[in-house]
Amino acid sequence: MAFLPSWVCLLVGSLSFSLAGDLNFSDLYPPLWKESPGQFSDYPMENGTYIINPWIFPERLGIYKILLNQTATYFEKFASGNEQNLLWGLALQHGWQYSSGRLADPSQRTDCGYESDHLCISVDSWWADFNYFLCALPFLAAVDSGLLGISSDQVRLRPPPVDQKRFCYDVSGCLLSFPEIMNKWSNFYKCVHSPSSTFEDILEYLWDAHIFTLNNIFNTFDDRYVYYSKQEAKFEKNWVNAVEYIGAARIPTTFIRVHESQKGLPPRILSKMDTASGISDFTALQNTVLSGLSVLGTVSKLTGEVDIFENKFIQSLRRTRWAVSWGLAAWSPVCGRSPAAQSWGPRAVTGGWAVSSRPVMRAVGGRLVAGGRADSSRPVARGSGQVVSRRRAGNL
Repeated sequence: MAFLPSWVCLLVGSLSFSLAGDLNFSDLYPPLWKESPGQFSDYPMENGTYIINPWIFPERLGIYKILLNQTATYFEKFASGNEQNLLWGLALQHGWQYSSGRLADPSQRTDCGYESDHLCISVDSWWADFNYFLCALPFLAAVDSGLLGISSDQVRLRPPPVDQKRFCYDVSGCLLSFPEIMNKWSNFYKCVHSPSSTFEDILEYLWDAHIFTLNNIFNTFDDRYVYYSKQEAKFEKNWVNAVEYIGAARIPTTFIRVHESQKGLPPRILSKMDTASGISDFTALQNTVLSGLSVLGTVSKLTGEVDIFENKFIQSLRRTRWAVSWGLAAWSPVCGRSPAAQSWGPRAVTGGWAVSSRPVMRAVGGRLVAGGRADSSRPVARGSGQVVSRRRAGNL
């Protein structure tokens, strides 16, 4: 049996905490949440079409706000107050990108995203470009599904000042350019809308669409890396790598859980002087998470392409999610056993290293094989417990 590396357990665990007690949601919202649009009428209209500029932070954030408002009723059966809405993960992640300066022009050739133009989202930002596909496409798929109460031709997004051909801006254009991604998000909304869907059903479809989106645009913005330090570019690649593990574990992207987990993310762009685990203006948790991402990325990159994983890999990840949620990380055998333990806050997570921890896999004879390109990239096949990804091993 292949055991999970302890760093994987740590990273999955860091996204598995939820807070007890009463919390004031207004203190936890993304930056400028209250000031952002929350309904279509808050946006300008031209010739009967709502026009949204996704290159201005409050307007892009407003897209998430509309999605959360319009889908709230479907998540009420799981908890009141929309806290269990799984779309919070996308909105809160975008908020972190803004507050950490990752939406600003990394080339510094313009003032976009800086003090004099702080609401601007730069098309040269790797983070902004990736986020666009996890904002515009889920949004337009929701419009196309009828979930948002307007017709497919009633909303259009403004293009960026350059590189317009890399993006799509309305339902018809996105269906033409990215039909498979749009279909994945449409399936997610069908599941959300279905009265018989369980929380786990919706969670599966969410991560299916999310990982499929990342895999299909992974190499699209490689030219953006030149604008960043080597450390930040590595972090960007490692983050995408880690998200595949998080998705395989089906971590719920609910409001409080995601808000708390983001405390471990770097609060600013990494510079060439930053060394993982020893950054003086980062918290201990932030240094630990950054180190874990680095280790996980290195192991994934160096792994051979024919390593075999048992299907228990994915089940182990999911058990880790619940074990850590209940504070049992120090005792659970899910992460494997070894004489050594990795220190993590007040407790230790034990675990031995797997031969490979590559999340990019293809199904072969009921087992998981790293590397290669699969016909499907569904990260959690229903009933099979397998992970399939379209990215080739070694991309990181």
